[in-house]
Amino acid sequence: DFLFFWGAVFLITTTLVALLKKENKELTPTKEETKGITDTYRLLFSIIKMPAVLTFCLLILTAKVGFSAADAVTGLKLVEEGVPKEHLALLAVPMVPLQIILPLIISKYTAGPQPLNTFYKAMPFRLLLGLEFAFLVWWTPQVKHEGGFPVYYYVVVLLSYALHQITLYSMYVAIMAFNAKVSDPLIGGTYMTLLNTVSNLGGNWPSTVALWLVDPLTVKECAGAQDHACGTTAAAEV
Repeated sequence: DFLFFWGAVFLITTTLVALLKKENKELTPTKEETKGITDTYRLLFSIIKMPAVLTFCLLILTAKVGFSAADAVTGLKLVEEGVPKEHLALLAVPMVPLQIILPLIISKYTAGPQPLNTFYKAMPFRLLLGLEFAFLVWWTPQVKHEGGFPVYYYVVVLLSYALHQITLYSMYVAIMAFNAKVSDPLIGGTYMTLLNTVSNLGGNWPSTVALWLVDPLTVKECAGAQDHACGTTAAAEV
């Protein structure tokens, strides 16, 4: 119902924009150097071949490796330890106002000549939060009781997620501000889209690898079955 409602709202508002919004023909926008898809890709390759852009892409493709396990696996491990999915979903609700307010606050610090300073400052705190998430996963079975989990446990999880959001958005807004700052205005759309795509890819591939490595790196013991290995999923089911 939730998805259906917002899907309908999305379709209606998009249709209204298409029908009612008129272009201002008096203003002539600055033309980009590209004329079609082929030209756009040629331009992309010429941008990415620049030494500074190549180095920057390499950096943002690998910068988020240290957070991948904490970001991708923590929620799944908490569910595995018995935390109800619906409770974790409810904890996301208080995060929404925070996610709206944070970019407004952080943008004040990224508007200067060196927006990446915020990115650098947030990185060690986000790495430390990865250790805190690991502790949280270890602590979860210790506080579980027959009735579920105590209120203070959810308070700790909520605060952990809130701190994580602050570091995440500090890095996210900083990288977006930097991409906007360095993009050539004449080809700004193409330039910025390329950098933002690489930045998004730099966050997604480490998470995928982290999820893929969970099973091989998890140590398992078989209770009540001597001399029986349970390293693989099939063996664990047996």
